[in-house]
Amino acid sequence: MIVVTGASGNVGRPLVEALAAAGEKVTAVSRNPLSHDLPEGARHVRADLADPSTLGPALEGAGALFLLLAGDLLGGGAPAVEVLAAAREAGVRRVVLLSSQINATRPDALSHGRLREYEEAVRGSGLDWTILRPGGFASNAYAWIESVRTQRAVIAPFADVALPVVDPADISAVAAVVLREDGHAGRTYELTGPAAVTPREQAAALAEALGEEVGFVELTREQAREHMARFMPEPVIDGTLDILGEPLPAEQRVSPDVERLLGRPAGSFAGWARRNAPAYA
Repeated sequence: MIVVTGASGNVGRPLVEALAAAGEKVTAVSRNPLSHDLPEGARHVRADLADPSTLGPALEGAGALFLLLAGDLLGGGAPAVEVLAAAREAGVRRVVLLSSQINATRPDALSHGRLREYEEAVRGSGLDWTILRPGGFASNAYAWIESVRTQRAVIAPFADVALPVVDPADISAVAAVVLREDGHAGRTYELTGPAAVTPREQAAALAEALGEEVGFVELTREQAREHMARFMPEPVIDGTLDILGEPLPAEQRVSPDVERLLGRPAGSFAGWARRNAPAYA
């Protein structure tokens, strides 16, 4: 049995589907009821990483665990060691943590303290562990849905700063590999797309996917900061803007890990845009 936390999201949902398609028994864990049907071979259990006492039914019979922290847990929740202890007591032998590239490039980032705690706890858990560190998600472009729908424009800062955003489907595919196969214990993999792409280029990819013109309106850093303050904690905003506007060379570098693990090139932002074009129509 493989347990997938965060099973309702952009990574967890396709991961559950991929594991079930491979013939694995899967427990999909989320805090709320799922809004979609599960594939054959999968079951849903409501549980919360913020409260390890709820994890017992989800972990029953599990051999492997995929850990994905919801955004609101990054600033709080139960200590990571308690979650890992619950997994170990349930008989879990393998754990895969979805972390972030930022833990390697900016080890003092305020926004990623909880993920650093989880990385440390996973390494000291006594389980066979693997850590996945993706860069920026292609699906962050969902933030542009409203402006593309209503104005046929992407509104964002740093129009010509390129980052190798990763398709969440590739993260799921990699997670499925390392959860099922031996040989990944003690490894940390960095996951990126196949090429660095700018926000302006992403807008062009969305335009091509939609078959319509999509313009680009560039925000200043201060304008972007004011917008992000509506939904993002204050200490996180400036760090996020630093990454988007002044990325380090390591954050712009393309990693070979996706291709090496999947035996195919990483998916492009253009491919992600084509699959998700209906959301912007």
